[in-house]
Amino acid sequence: MPFVEIYLRKGRTPEFRQALSAAVHASMREVFQIPEDDFFHVVHDMEPGDILHPSTFFGIERSTDSVIIRMTFNHRPPAQKTALFEAVADRITATTGMRRADVLMTVLETASENWWVHGRTTDPDTGFDTRMSPEAMRAGRIA
Repeated sequence: MPFVEIYLRKGRTPEFRQALSAAVHASMREVFQIPEDDFFHVVHDMEPGDILHPSTFFGIERSTDSVIIRMTFNHRPPAQKTALFEAVADRITATTGMRRADVLMTVLETASENWWVHGRTTDPDTGFDTRMSPEAMRAGRIA
């Protein structure tokens, strides 16, 4: 059950917020092959001054429209996380018009036993949702 938090500055439209969320979820569906209803996102509206960063870092100019996306899920291989980052950035820029330089992402990995939601069943060998395909579970399994 991936859990996503999106931090953005106040004043964005509901449509923009929905587009960000949809981009993240579609990317997780593509890269992790999660079920359609494996979806829980929280959007945090931040006051001016609540997101602090220099206007240029890593040699790239960032705007005050930057968004921060924190994704929490079970351990995944580095290549799969890289594929997810690229897919999310591609979708966000395509659907919202945001600059790629203004999309910042981080992952918080947690053990499968740290998740609970009524009605969810997990494969005892992988810790992943039993509705996921065996291929998807193998791809995310710790080697």
